[in-house]
Amino acid sequence: MKRLSRLTIVGLMGFWALVLAATSWAQQRDPIIENIAKAYGLDSYGQVEAIRYTWNGEIPGLFKVSHMWEWEPKSGKVSYEGKDKDGKPVKVTYDSSQLSSQSDQVKNEVEPSFVNDNYWLLFPLHAYWDKSATITKEGTKNLPIGAGSATLVSVKYPAEAGGYTPGDTSDLYVGKDYRVQAMVYHRGGPSKPSLVTAKWIGYKKAGPLLFSTEHPGTADGKPLHISITNVAVKVSGSDEWMEAK
Repeated sequence: MKRLSRLTIVGLMGFWALVLAATSWAQQRDPIIENIAKAYGLDSYGQVEAIRYTWNGEIPGLFKVSHMWEWEPKSGKVSYEGKDKDGKPVKVTYDSSQLSSQSDQVKNEVEPSFVNDNYWLLFPLHAYWDKSATITKEGTKNLPIGAGSATLVSVKYPAEAGGYTPGDTSDLYVGKDYRVQAMVYHRGGPSKPSLVTAKWIGYKKAGPLLFSTEHPGTADGKPLHISITNVAVKVSGSDEWMEAK
């Protein structure tokens, strides 16, 4: 009987490794996340040249902030206008792919704010793009805020992944149209707030992308209101901003 060559054995091992990986992948990333991402414009995202928006957040009596952003996804260029932690005006443009060469203010204040605000803007797309995240469908559940029910889709980031979201879990309550109706955010680390519950309403479309622009809810039991205003998208072949409507 012929012996299998080392190359053949390695090849078979590689094949089964791929099969096992694919099986594990299917278990860890429910395909519903692609349908959700498509509802927000995934298939046409390649047309997007720039997005501008203002992220507004308020917990009455604690803080009220506004961050103005203009972002070019393909180049990584980010422009920010707002205030620093001391309330002083800040206006800066930087390359998010070259953070090591940026100022401490950009690295420690502006970029973390950009990531936070951008995830609120495009979380269904980020959940699809972030391949380290585990995606599970938990069946139909009552909405955590407001009346009704929806499909619970849990997005969990591994603690060992590092970055800005280690160990965080976002529970998305998704309607039959694959639009998020509400979200519950569980922070994986000790920072506050540790629990945020918010509606996803005020839907508008700008170019090929769909946005939820109003997120009323609570943060650790305190009233929270996040809104995203002045949303506009610029697409390939045009210099015109397409306002969200």
